[in-house]
Amino acid sequence: MSVSLVSRCAALLLIGSPALAGGPPPGFARLADVAPGVVQDMRYAGADNFTGHPVPGYGAARCWLRAEAARALARAQAEAHRKGFDLVVYDCYRPRRAVAAFVEWSKNPDETTKLAYYPKVEKRALFVEGYIAEQSTHSTGLAVDIGVRSWDFGAPFDFFDKRSWTGAPASCLARAHRRRLVALMRRHGFENYPREWWHFTFKAEKNPPGYDAPIE
Repeated sequence: MSVSLVSRCAALLLIGSPALAGGPPPGFARLADVAPGVVQDMRYAGADNFTGHPVPGYGAARCWLRAEAARALARAQAEAHRKGFDLVVYDCYRPRRAVAAFVEWSKNPDETTKLAYYPKVEKRALFVEGYIAEQSTHSTGLAVDIGVRSWDFGAPFDFFDKRSWTGAPASCLARAHRRRLVALMRRHGFENYPREWWHFTFKAEKNPPGYDAPIE
């Protein structure tokens, strides 16, 4: 076989490679392959989120995570299921272009989602007050926004208000649910962000890289 023919064959193989055809970044896994029992309610792939629109980079409603985080979440789901409940994810890996889109959204005067998502916070202050990050750990594939199907947590996902802080006053049931979720996730290597009961980061390495590959 000639050198030129070998080169053409190699190029065709690369074009067909999953990593170059909408697959996750290197070292990532699709959560559906690792933990199919986790419900995927990926909010930024549709209009049911604080922007009111599908977010750039979310071409499909799929959860991607770094492989080690996905395996840890699978173990958390297995424990939860044994105890009679199931986890639901709202966001996992977040392309950097989505984070940039959040910044642009904050500059837009449209506030049609204010009442539902940030009634007591000025739109431009959402970054300053720590509700949205300009450089998100989600882009590393190590962060996940998660809840439990049918559980009351005292505030809905992405409700930007002090009521959503993990230790904020809430009903006895909501406080118990928050404590139980935090304890479960901690046992499997995830730490909670105190201003969002739903946000957890898997502690795998220092300074992990972020990515911008779109979810397709």
